[in-house]
Parts: sequence; structure tokens; C-alpha cells
Amino acid sequence: MKIFLGISIFLYSMLIHSQQVVTCSIKTKLGTIEVELYPDKAPVTVGNFLQYVDQGAYTNSSFFRVCNPENEANREVKIEVIQGGNVSQENILPPIALETTEKTGILHKDGVISMARSGPDSATSSFFICINDQPALDFNGIRNLDGKGFAAFGRVTMGMDIVKKIQAMASTDQYLTTPVAIESITRL
Repeated sequence: MKIFLGISIFLYSMLIHSQQVVTCSIKTKLGTIEVELYPDKAPVTVGNFLQYVDQGAYTNSSFFRVCNPENEANREVKIEVIQGGNVSQENILPPIALETTEKTGILHKDGVISMARSGPDSATSSFFICINDQPALDFNGIRNLDGKGFAAFGRVTMGMDIVKKIQAMASTDQYLTTPVAIESITRL
């Protein structure tokens, strides 16, 4: 089953590879965030994200984690992001190969959307949006000990004010006291 799902993610990513930009709307309780995705630069990552989108897996997930200057104060390498995409376990697809920023050329600049991961080739559904430039998340960045960074695959085109509202909400140990519901993520 996992091999079949892995092959389907690969084929799905190849289907969208020829497109220059795909636009999606992330509807939250606080407002809408629009993102453009770059399948020509990050086909595997965009293909993975769009499989979750097209299956409706992000509906009723949430933005649940924030990194801000206050809760990153004691960390050696500080970042500013909001993280979302905690889908139900039955909707989790197999992890995807890491498309590094060295490979794609998409750097972790203000508003960039990227996949969260615990180790190389471990990203599934969870994603984050950068607030301000975050070079520590790029290839050879120092946020991860492996130096491979994260897989950036698009950027916010509308709604950074919503992203910043989410980042400013109350949190404990980087987890939002009240997660912000993602009502849906759809293609435009």
C-alpha cells in the first residue's frame, strides 16, 4: 500500500510539473491566505501538498504552532514561522523526498511556504509559512543539524496580515493555546 501511495505521489507530481504556478486559498477563522506554488521548481513537494488539498485532507485541520521572538528567545538559532496542516492519521500519505533549497532555488524569504519535517525525507502533511527572511531554514542553514534545510515550494501572495495575527496569538511552548482552524485549502 505504501509503495502504491509513493508511486501515486510521484506520478501526481509529474502531472503538475509542467505548470508554472498553482494558486491555492487557505481559509481560516481569521481570514484567507492565498499562496502560489511552484511545481516547475519543486514538483514532488507541490505534488504532495496538492494531493492533500485535492483530497480535502486539510479541511478542519489547523495552524497549531508558532515561532516568534518571545518563544524563541532561549534558542540559539531563532526563526519566525507559523505551522499548520495537522491532518487526521488516516489521511497521512507516505513521506516525500526532500527537495532542498539548493535544488529548487526557492529560499525561505518572508511569506514563503515550506514543508515541516523531522529528518531528511520525512515530510508528510505539515507545512509552515515564514515571517521575515529565515536563511537558517535553507540548505546549509543551521536550524537543522543535518544542514539540509526544508523544502520551500511557494509563497504567500495575499494574507500576510492573517499570518502575522496567527503568529501573535497566545502560545505555550510554541503551541497555540487555541489553534486556528483551517476551514479548507482549495485550488483557485
